[in-house]
Amino acid sequence: MKNGFLKVAAATPMVRVADTKANAEAHVALAQKAYGEGVRVLVFPELSLTGATCGDLFTSNTLLQGAQDALKAYLDATQELDMVSVVGLPFAAHAKVYNTAAVCHRGNLLGLVTGRKVDERHFASAPDFVEEVFFADEHVSLGTEQIFECGTMPSLTLAVEIGADLHTLYAPSLSHSAAGATLICHPAAMPETATKKPALDVILAAHTARTHTAYITASAGDGESTTDNAFGGKKLVVENGEIVAESIPFDGTDLLITEIDLERVMLDRRRANLVDPGSCHTVVPFSLEITETKLTRKLDATPFFPVAPAELAAHCERVIAIQAAGLRTRIVRAYAKKIVLGISGGLDSTLALLVMVRAMDALGRPRSDIIAVTMPCFGTTARTKNNATVLCEGLGVDFRCVNIFDAVNVHFRDIGHDPELRDVTYENAQARERTQVLMDIANDCGGMVIGTGDLSELALGWATYNGDHMSMYGVNASIPKTLVGHVVRYCANEAKENGQEKVAAALYDILDTPVSPELLPADADGKIAQKTEDLVGPYELHDFYLYYFIRYGFTPTKLYRMAQSAWGEKYSDEVLKKWLQVFFKRFFAQQFKRSCLPDGPQVGEISLSPRGAWQMPSDAASALWLGEIEKL
Repeated sequence: MKNGFLKVAAATPMVRVADTKANAEAHVALAQKAYGEGVRVLVFPELSLTGATCGDLFTSNTLLQGAQDALKAYLDATQELDMVSVVGLPFAAHAKVYNTAAVCHRGNLLGLVTGRKVDERHFASAPDFVEEVFFADEHVSLGTEQIFECGTMPSLTLAVEIGADLHTLYAPSLSHSAAGATLICHPAAMPETATKKPALDVILAAHTARTHTAYITASAGDGESTTDNAFGGKKLVVENGEIVAESIPFDGTDLLITEIDLERVMLDRRRANLVDPGSCHTVVPFSLEITETKLTRKLDATPFFPVAPAELAAHCERVIAIQAAGLRTRIVRAYAKKIVLGISGGLDSTLALLVMVRAMDALGRPRSDIIAVTMPCFGTTARTKNNATVLCEGLGVDFRCVNIFDAVNVHFRDIGHDPELRDVTYENAQARERTQVLMDIANDCGGMVIGTGDLSELALGWATYNGDHMSMYGVNASIPKTLVGHVVRYCANEAKENGQEKVAAALYDILDTPVSPELLPADADGKIAQKTEDLVGPYELHDFYLYYFIRYGFTPTKLYRMAQSAWGEKYSDEVLKKWLQVFFKRFFAQQFKRSCLPDGPQVGEISLSPRGAWQMPSDAASALWLGEIEKL
């Protein structure tokens, strides 16, 4: 339950239709089993204590009394279980029979939630308002508009939506979520049919994305497959539009156990501002002991892109299409005669060049309107320069070489800097000279400079202020480094398929080249000596931290725990903590560079543009975040 993680389960007991005593025993056995696995919220199917297929037996006093006796037996047997469970039963009150779900905790009945869309032959519609009824000589609330708030876990506010209510025009879960519910429990009894109707998982993915909730569905199983229907025991857990876990119908499993991240749900709800303070829901409090939730759910280690090859290819195509579309508009609106790029033979400038080529092709303009400039200096290696040359010639752009050795050395002399001192001045002077060259070429030809810096570099401040940091339009500004590589590989595969062997070979070699700014001299073998990831850490980790910090605002403690689950087999705890600390130090210290970024298209969920996407004072202190990391 710490960090918002809650272990939940959907259960399918082996129901004996109308045998309430046997059903109560089956429920208790599953509740004890689930609790032993660490489950804190458990959902049983609709009318599970009697079976949902009792038909006209639902009007029988014998069955109705048997259902209440079964609920009493279940409550008595689960007094020691610090777990909320939702159990279905028919409940008679006020000369009516209701289809209800009993919300139970530690032997107490917190409330009876009623269904709205019911079989009117057997059940009454839910009362207009929550009312009190008697159960076991005590008052208990009965009605649809109820939410159950956990005092010890603020992100857990539970509500219930029974059966077919999900499919009504104004589903109760809509008002529940507006009232603040973060978790919807859905007891159901859905017979399996082989139709082309939208699957439940598709419906729930859209529904939970809209309401920013987590949703647990538990449907009736084999024990109810009598007479005219077969029930497959469908179990499903969905969170914020993402299917977390699901069972296969008729697979015979009695429990589907996973974890949901209610802190993630809560943070999204805050941003969407969905809660209606004027809600008329009855609020029922309860509490759960805070415990450590063992994570078994597979966390997304690469949240910026899918890992399935087919999905990844389509994703990369969308990415480069968005980049090119934004650039096309800027070219037209700026009346740019040329577009200018500094090409280094590295990943970022390569992607920018590929985007520029696509934009020019779409505009029906010659590729020669692209000026790609390589500017070798102290750290340039033959490998990167050769790849840049082959790529530009293969793509048919205007390729130029401007050697900046002399210009930088003259600058060192002018400012009195010793070129043997390989410090930040030595490195940044090269980056700023390159930017000056590009800007002046753009002025000379009526063009504009296209920036190459990516999202990961912006997050870490890995750019020279007013050097590679500056351009007229930054096409990679919302593309993280890990995704840059995938898009370039997609383009390399495309070039190979189209018979552009030299271009493809150059792209593949660029992908295999260590990421480097090449601002320090090469080693004795002429190879890259300055490797970025040796200095700032693995980009795959930084991109992981970046996504979950910006997208959800997760704390360092939670990011560390998630990284252990997602990356623990590759990186030790010490390494994860080290680079988490580096991430927050650099992220806070480098905001001033992000406060004056050039325009650039937002491609994914995350952008650090100061124009609305990410607003943060440049002098914000990182002490709270770093202090939390120190305690890990």
